[in-house]
This record gives sequence, C-alpha cells and structure tokens, in this order.
Amino acid sequence: MSILSIVIPAYNEESGIAEIITRVLSVREAIQATGLDDLELIVVDDGSQDNTAKITDEMAKGSDTLRLIRHPQNKGYGAALKTGFSQARGELLGFLDADGTYPPEYFPALVKTALNGSELVIGSRMSGADSQMPVTRRIGNYFFAGLLSVVGFQKITDSASGMRVFHRNILERIYPLPDGLNLTPVMSTRAMHEGINMVEVPIPYSERLGSSKLSVVRDGSLFLQSILWTALTYNPVRILGTIGLIGIGIAALIGLGLIVARLMGITTIGTWGVVALYTALIAAVGGVGIFALGATFNYLVTLFYKRPIRQGLFGRPIFNPSIDHYFGWAGLLGLIIGVAISIVSLVLGVQGWGIARLWLYLLGSAMLILVSIQLMIYWILMRALEELSKREEIIQNDIAIG
Repeated sequence: MSILSIVIPAYNEESGIAEIITRVLSVREAIQATGLDDLELIVVDDGSQDNTAKITDEMAKGSDTLRLIRHPQNKGYGAALKTGFSQARGELLGFLDADGTYPPEYFPALVKTALNGSELVIGSRMSGADSQMPVTRRIGNYFFAGLLSVVGFQKITDSASGMRVFHRNILERIYPLPDGLNLTPVMSTRAMHEGINMVEVPIPYSERLGSSKLSVVRDGSLFLQSILWTALTYNPVRILGTIGLIGIGIAALIGLGLIVARLMGITTIGTWGVVALYTALIAAVGGVGIFALGATFNYLVTLFYKRPIRQGLFGRPIFNPSIDHYFGWAGLLGLIIGVAISIVSLVLGVQGWGIARLWLYLLGSAMLILVSIQLMIYWILMRALEELSKREEIIQNDIAIG
C-alpha cells in the first residue's frame, strides 16, 4: 500500500493548527489521484504549552488519517520532524510548517514530481510564485541558496524551504540531521553532496499565523554555519582550497608589486609598504597551509565514506592526477630555489651589499623555504592517507588473485 505520510512539527500553534490540519486533509483525494493509495497526517506536538495538542487530539478522534505524537518537552523543529519520520507508515514522506505559510494544496504537485523519478522535491518559495516573505528573510534566503549553489555546484533557489516530499530510502544517506531549525539547509546540503536527485517546484508563500519564531541574526548565523560545516564534511578542499587560493593570489599580487618597485630602483618602503609586506607573508604561508589542509581533509573524508577522493575545486578535477600529487616536487624545487637565493644573498652581503639591497631577497627566500617545507610535509601525509584509502581495494584484489 503506497502512502504519503505528511509530518507537521508544532510548537505553541493553537491559533493555526486546526486550519492547517483541515487544509492538509482536504487534499487527500488529490493525493490519491496521483496514484498513491492514501494520505497519512502526523502532527508532532513539540512540548507545546498552549492548546495545540488538545486541538489536534480532538480532531484526531475517529480519524483514520490524522495522528498525534507528543514530546513531553520541547526538543526542536528538527527533532519533531525526525520523530514523525520514524513513526510514519509511508514510503513517501513529506512535511510542512504548522503556521500556514506553506500551501498544502501544492502537495499533489510535489508528489507527482517525486513519482516521476525525483528523490527529493522541494517546494521553492523563491522560484517566481507569489510570496509574502518579508524582505530581510527574502534576502537571507537568496544568500543561503546562492552559497549552497556555490559550494555544491548545483543550482538551488530555496535551501531552507519547510515544505518537501521525498522517498524514505534517502534518509539513511542524509542522516544525521540536526534537531533545530537548521534541519532544512543541512538536508539540502547533504542531499546535494550525496548525489540525490533534487528538484524544486515553485510554491506561493504566505504570512504566518501568529508571531514568528525565527530570529534573523541567530538563526541566520546558524544556517550559515550549518551549510559550510556540512559541506566541509563532504569536500573540504572546495571551501578551504578556495580560501587558500585567495590568500596565495593576494600574496602573489603584492610580491609582484614589490618586484616591480625593486626593478624601478626603489629599495625602501614606507608604512603602507610594510603593511603590504606583512599581509603578503601571512597570506602566502597561511594560504598554502589552508589549501593543503583542505586537500588533506579530503583524504580523511574518503577514508570515512569509502568513496573516491574528490579534489576538484570547481566541480570537477582540474589536474590529473590531482594537484596534491605535485606538492612533493613543487616543495623540493621551492626549497632548492629558496636556499640558493639565501646563499647568493649572503655571498653578496659579504662582498659589501647593504641590507637595504638584500632584505627583499632574504625575506623572499625565507618565505619560499617555509612554504616549501609545508608542501613537502603535506605531500608525505597525503601519500600515506592515499595508501590507506586504497588498502581495502588492494586487499580484495590480492584475495581474488590468490
């Protein structure tokens, strides 16, 4: 028997819970018309201190469609949803908020899309349908959707929509999910990195009934942290590598400016020159370290997930083999050049060159030596991790040969 189980998390929603329940139950026939056998509605009362549970319980009496599940105390939006998912009977799961902002009348459209091969269908409030979303939240949603599109290399318009339909079997791929309001952006981020077929369907959005529980600053910072942290657990080099490249680029530009100044005969620098030099040193050493750290983390991630190593910064690998394989000889070459520059500078110093002429060369050689040592250390570490990541495959091949 094919069922759509819709979960509504509710916390102090007495003013609107009856209306949203009635609206969901009214689409039962439309859900059946999509080819499903029936609709199941689960309201999870998340420790409400008002009449939310009482109203729901009265409506559930004698109903073969509506069920009430109660948390003795408030556990959070995500926790309520996960409780509902665990108790649902359907192989197709859906959810929406209890505040009347999302239109349950669009569930049949989401179900049709899910039945046509999509694993996760998101009701997008940002895809052109009528929306009464406040300007601050609209800007925030554009920002988070854009951020997720960048870190996941898949276009998405609404990363935090609270109206979705998905197949139950994807839960084992996107769990664990948080207990708070950040469940939705984390679900989107995990689904994107897990290669889940995710489709958006435009829906209208209305003003909520009652006061909003969402804090723009607190929850916005939580959403930002959740998206970035979740993305880091799948492909760290995409974020850390980008940050590292920015640092290296800044250092390269400043270094080029200093070289041009030296060729023009300028051997001393003023206050801003010192600031630029200080920035270049930090950006170069820090940039290489952060980039290499991201690449190293990718090997640790592949050991955990037992998947091929992903080292592409821009959606697909630029180098074959991946760029970290060049760290060894690049570090060795840089070390040789750095030592050579320092030796030549010392020789010139002995022959009478003043520090005003030598400081840039000595500083450059020191930075080159430090960066090169970093590259060689990370190269050794990543080769060991690469060997460990292939260990099981090699064992299986040896057993097969034997």
